[in-house]
Amino acid sequence: MRKFYPVILLTDSAVIYHAGMNQLDHIVVAADSLQQGVDYLRETLGVEVPSGGFHQTMGTHNHLMQLANDAYLEIIAIDPQARRPRHPRWFGLDQAEMRAALKQGPRLVTWVMNTTDLSQLVTDAGFDIGVPTALSRDNLKWEIALTDDGRLLGGGMLPYCIQWLSSPHPSRAMADLGCILHSLTIYHNRPYWLAERLEAIDASHLVQIETLEADEAPYLSAAIETPKGLVNLT
Repeated sequence: MRKFYPVILLTDSAVIYHAGMNQLDHIVVAADSLQQGVDYLRETLGVEVPSGGFHQTMGTHNHLMQLANDAYLEIIAIDPQARRPRHPRWFGLDQAEMRAALKQGPRLVTWVMNTTDLSQLVTDAGFDIGVPTALSRDNLKWEIALTDDGRLLGGGMLPYCIQWLSSPHPSRAMADLGCILHSLTIYHNRPYWLAERLEAIDASHLVQIETLEADEAPYLSAAIETPKGLVNLT
């Protein structure tokens, strides 16, 4: 029997965001190509997610849309026109297992948490969440904690952690396509292990945890209000 861990607060329309606390920044849909990702979201959510930009340091590019409350959705893929970076790409995009999975179709691979003091969070976490790395694109500047091998944290169930160094939040300049993130649920076969690590980085209020059987693979599910109605993106 699955057990439900209620660790997120909801309103009728969206996730509650707490002043002074870490916030859910965005969810990440990885794809074998951006066109594949755009087609998938058009079919799944009923919206056409517009182009975002390029990450020269990482050799990736993306499409973006806001999800209300300073949160957004990112479709990301390896940029075939970019030079291969000297280090592993983020979100596990260089790993063979991920590459094979994305050949089968896009998927929600992880989420990102916004914090106001990334260096302190990295120090206090008690486990490796990566090294704060300064990045920029156009007029945006940020730091994000990156692992040396580009792996997903906790298989994607633990968030990448970011601190925006530019204001206002970049989601406010993204396309509003009538989509609102209601909740993010993590289905996991080691819920107490996951809950302890989320608590250690002050992220437990941002997600729900639901228990899986020991032989079931963890996964994410984002409940999004869309022009088509409420959709669970997994």
